[in-house]
Order: sequence, then C-alpha cells, then structure tokens
Amino acid sequence: MSSPASPPESPSPSAGHRPLRRLTARPRHESHRVASPLELLFDLCFVVAVAQAGVQLVHAVAEGHAGEGILNYAMVFFAIWWAWMNFTWFASAYDNDDVLYRIVTLVQIAGVLVLAAGISRAFQDHDFLVIVVGYVIMRLAMSAQWLRAARRAAPAERAMTLRYAAGVLLCQIGWVGLLFVPEAGRAWLFLVMAVLELCVPALAERKHQSAWHPHHISERYGLFTIIVLGETIAAATVAVKSGIDENDALGELLPIAVGGLLIVFAAWWIYFVVPIHGHLRTSRQAFVWGYGHYLVFASAAAIGAGLEVAVEQAVGKAHISTLAASAAVTLPTALYLLTVWLLHARHSKVGAAQQLVLPVAALLVIGCTFLGDVAVLAAGIVLTLAVATGVTLTALAGAPEQGETAPAA
Repeated sequence: MSSPASPPESPSPSAGHRPLRRLTARPRHESHRVASPLELLFDLCFVVAVAQAGVQLVHAVAEGHAGEGILNYAMVFFAIWWAWMNFTWFASAYDNDDVLYRIVTLVQIAGVLVLAAGISRAFQDHDFLVIVVGYVIMRLAMSAQWLRAARRAAPAERAMTLRYAAGVLLCQIGWVGLLFVPEAGRAWLFLVMAVLELCVPALAERKHQSAWHPHHISERYGLFTIIVLGETIAAATVAVKSGIDENDALGELLPIAVGGLLIVFAAWWIYFVVPIHGHLRTSRQAFVWGYGHYLVFASAAAIGAGLEVAVEQAVGKAHISTLAASAAVTLPTALYLLTVWLLHARHSKVGAAQQLVLPVAALLVIGCTFLGDVAVLAAGIVLTLAVATGVTLTALAGAPEQGETAPAA
C-alpha cells in the first residue's frame, strides 16, 4: 500500500539548540526516526515499577494468594502500562526535545518512581495512596504536554489536543476517587476507569488523527519488550543464584534455569521475527495493536515472576504445590504466545500450517503444567521447537527474510 505524499520534513528536534521551540506535530513519514536517549531513560525507569510489581506477584503466589495477587498485579500493571503508552504515542507525534519538553518528561519519570515506591503497600496493605500520588504527577505532566501542543495547532488539531488534555484530567479525578471507595468495590471502579481511559484516544481522535510515526512506534514497543524480557532474565537469575547459595540445590534448579532461558530466548525470537511497522497503516489498526500490548508486556513480566515462584517452590520456600508453581510459568507463557500471535505474528504468516504454530505451542505449554519438576524445561523445549518449526515453514514458503517487509496476511 503506497503512503500519502509526505509533508516537508521538519528540522531535527535538536537543530539550533534553542532552549524553547514550538511544540508542533512532526511529519508522519519522517526519515530516520528512532528512539531518543530520553525515551530510553523513560523506559528504564518504568521497568523499575514493572520489577516491583513482579516482586509482589511472586510473594502473593508463593504464599498461596494467587487470585488476589493476580488482581493487584493487573491493576498496578495497567497504571504503569497506560502511563507509558500515553507518553510514547505523544512523543511519537510531538517530541521536540527542547528544555521544557525534557523537564516535563523528567517529571513524568519522577511520578512513575513514586508509583513504584507504593506498589508494595498496595499489594500488602491494599493502600493505593502512594500509587495514586505518583499517577497524579505523571498525568498532570501529560496534560500539560497536550495543552502546550494545543497552543500552536490548527483548529482541528487543537480540538484533538484539548480533548486529550480534558480526557486525561477527568479520568484522573476518577482514579483519585479510588482512594475513597470501599475495598469491596475498588476492583469494579478500576474496571470502569480502565474502560474510560481506553476510550479517551478514540474520542480525542475521532475527527483528527495525531501524527504518530509507524516505524518509531513499533521500535518503541519493541524496545520496551526487550527491557521487560531482560528484567525477566535478571529476576530469574537472582532467584536461581539465591537458591543455589542458600540451599545447594543445583540439581533441582538447573531444569528451571535452562527452561526459563529457552522460554525468554524464544519469546524474543517470536516477537522480532518480522517487522510490524508495515501493518500499522491506520489509527484503528495501531490502537488495537497498541492496546493489546498490555497483555504482551504483562505476561512477559509475569514469566519472570513465575520463574521465581518455581525456584522458591523447588527449594521449599513457597507454600504451594509443584502444579501451582509450574502454572505460574506456563500460563503467562501461553498468554504471551497467543497475544503475540494475534497482534503481531499472524500478519506475516501464510497458510494454515504457519498460522497454527503459535496457538498449538500455547496449548502444549499449558499441557506442560502437569509434568511435575520438569514442567518449565518442557515448556522451554516446546517454544524452541515452535521457533524451529516456524523458521522451517517460513523457509519452505519463501517468506521475507528478517528486515524485509512482511506480506499481508
């Protein structure tokens, strides 16, 4: 599909080194658009909050409170992911890298660090005050960015930016209300607010689309996926090292370590096997793809938490069965496979055989749950075979090599 004629490219954000510049939309098809150092710092600070959520999920599952832990994890992870996503799409359209833009972004980073500091209290004491304070900091800063973009915008674009600012502020009032709702009704209010938040972009852009950059967006999501998978490896490595040092349990932990490594390697391979930016042609396609990454990111991070649970169970520190510990790894792994297939991989698959590889692998991974002490290793082997099968089928079908644009599904 040919793209529309690109507008004249704007100067590089750092051109001229002026401390303040107009915050205007960047060209949709700007050449050589890549993630900035500030965006990479933003991601690294956000993964601190992801790590804290994972630690608390481990504690909840290991103590036999999986249901409560998963619910709290889903709520906290939504707050992290939604704030990250809002910044990412705004930056893709408006990042001018001037002093004020940098300062407001650093304020948002400070907000997520406040949020991260409150995660343990939310899990253990059901106290969401610190999380809400951190969220307020991030969201007020985000609204300020939208209002700044509105100052120099044409009428249609200005209306869009003002709708974004108003939507963010109104939703934030609802999130503050979470502090005053009885605990029994908190999950229901969260669900309502999550739906309202998801509606804000669709309502804001119903008449005018923001100028997000397809290649930049796909790169940003890919980089965050890598960072989350890296956090998963780090958390699992620390857990295995601790188990070996404290319990001298190398024999029990080696299958978990090998299986976990195979799972993470395969998860990376499956996500990056073909580029996705060619699929992001319209806002509708991009929104569905972007929203679905809540499950991609959350399941990727949960794999690391599950590996920690499996380690703790193997050395006798977790008060759960082997079946429950295995499920802590296999279920998020299966969810990751299915969501990556639905959002990402299926657009490059040709024929039923290629399309079935990941769904079948997800079912087999779930089946591995019942294999006892070798469940994690078996799941890793299944994913390795899935990758090998996908590579073989792709080669036989003559599909594009890595780096080429994938054909339409």
